[in-house]
Amino acid sequence: MKTLTELVTPLLKLIPSPVPRRQERLRGQHALADGIKYVMPVNSDDSPVLMAAFPINKRAAAAALPGSEMRPFSLGGKGLLVVTVVNYKSTDIGKYIEYSLAIAITHGSRPAPPILPLIFQKTFKLGQFVVDLPVSSEISVKGGKGIWGMPKHQANLDFVVTDSTVSAQYDKDGELGCYIEIERPEPLALPLKLAASNYCVFRNMLWKSDIYFEATGDIALGAQAKARLILGDAPGVEPLKKLQVEDKPVFTAWLPQAHGVLDDHYEAWFLTAPSEAEAGALRGGDMLDSVVSLGQGQEWLAPPDRSRVPGAATATGHASGGAQ
Repeated sequence: MKTLTELVTPLLKLIPSPVPRRQERLRGQHALADGIKYVMPVNSDDSPVLMAAFPINKRAAAAALPGSEMRPFSLGGKGLLVVTVVNYKSTDIGKYIEYSLAIAITHGSRPAPPILPLIFQKTFKLGQFVVDLPVSSEISVKGGKGIWGMPKHQANLDFVVTDSTVSAQYDKDGELGCYIEIERPEPLALPLKLAASNYCVFRNMLWKSDIYFEATGDIALGAQAKARLILGDAPGVEPLKKLQVEDKPVFTAWLPQAHGVLDDHYEAWFLTAPSEAEAGALRGGDMLDSVVSLGQGQEWLAPPDRSRVPGAATATGHASGGAQ
């Protein structure tokens, strides 16, 4: 009798690529955006990815969302904190790690029903609101924030793969930001084609950008998913401490070699509130002056201090991170 994986894999292979046709038409074209050179599409190759999602208090999540057009995605009466760390090994702007801490959301004037946004993602505009996004290099901050409105900032990052775990740590100015460690799921080698919408705040506006991943990966759900998340005292993670993050993840995923495309098309809207005073109090992200003086350095800061985390995985397997 065939296993569920053997039955599902052929169906997953039939799913078309999520990359828009426009990106394929642009292939090989050159761009110079804010002084950064790109060869289209804006892609990455052979980039390992770890993911984990944890239940959070939905009311607390709603309070953390600026403006009036985002709603927490609901799963079993809970919201979701999504942790995604990508070790970008080959891009137009060099190698870097990106450490995303985000709240799963739907975008629109009305709350979406539970579960259905997972099936009808475009209808309910399923995405994630990125609360914190440390990266390894200055050029990644310059491009990600200045062009796509992402809340990027340079920090001490690593990405450690062992035979049994994948982990990543983020430190900022001598403080622990976050430590995530997942137990590697059972090898399934599922063919995955994923599209994700990132919602971010910058210059008191809400910015939406889309990224597409294709990979062969391993996923664990429910009781099979095992992970450890520790939030530190770095300023960027302070809003997450109010979300009542639960210890047990909903799912974990390990993609050893993902291939991604970041769409050069993005959208932006004003953040609005009922009154001028309330609009002035919105958490609207950094302003334009935070990117004006940035250069294109590809050097990394020193690795984070893993002694800050009791029992943190060490680089007994394959490690990435540190000054380059």
